[in-house]
Amino acid sequence: MIECAVRWSEPLPAEPRFLALLDELEQGRYANYRQDIDKRRFLTGRVLAKTVAAERLGLAVEAVSFDATCEDCGKPHGRPKVPGAPLMLSISHSGDLIGVAATAGTPVGLDVETATRRAEDSLMEYALTPAELAAISGLTDDQRATAFFTYWTRKEAVMKATGKGLKIPLQSITFSGYDEQARLVRSTHEALDPDRTRLADLKATEGYRAAVALITSDDISVTEDFSPL
Repeated sequence: MIECAVRWSEPLPAEPRFLALLDELEQGRYANYRQDIDKRRFLTGRVLAKTVAAERLGLAVEAVSFDATCEDCGKPHGRPKVPGAPLMLSISHSGDLIGVAATAGTPVGLDVETATRRAEDSLMEYALTPAELAAISGLTDDQRATAFFTYWTRKEAVMKATGKGLKIPLQSITFSGYDEQARLVRSTHEALDPDRTRLADLKATEGYRAAVALITSDDISVTEDFSPL
């Protein structure tokens, strides 16, 4: 059984005690955001991830340093890692909710989306496979939006777990019904094998949909915690 822990938080205030946890590169990324909410989401994601890493590795949070070098371009916007540590992390945010998923080395991807906005038909046709579109036909607008964001978060989560992101076409992966236990049914992309992919839809909080994915053939156990930092 592979364990995955998900920690949620609201956006933190830009207080010195939190800002002090950002290293020089992270300070630069923080400063580059123009909107205050974007700054706070980035800050919260880093502080939350460092807090989780510190707890799991037995370190002081101030001692946690990330390497977020992108494998493709070399810029510091890749998956955050603690060099040499058996730990995998994934950060996601939407609206006023920020989350971090952590495992003891199993590739993991987390995605959260606000589910209160309308999902346009064009976006659904772009993102969903024919089988998924058929599954949501006949639903009311609100039901379709909820179903769509269930599929969307599953897709984003598995793509993040591979480390390839949107290089994997959305329509190359098909999932079980939006109202069924999350499962990758079919993939035409070599990076994803249904037999080696495990998912869970998450509770998150009211007004949001979220999912976590792990690249493993083992069963998974996922816990969620929403606690202030």
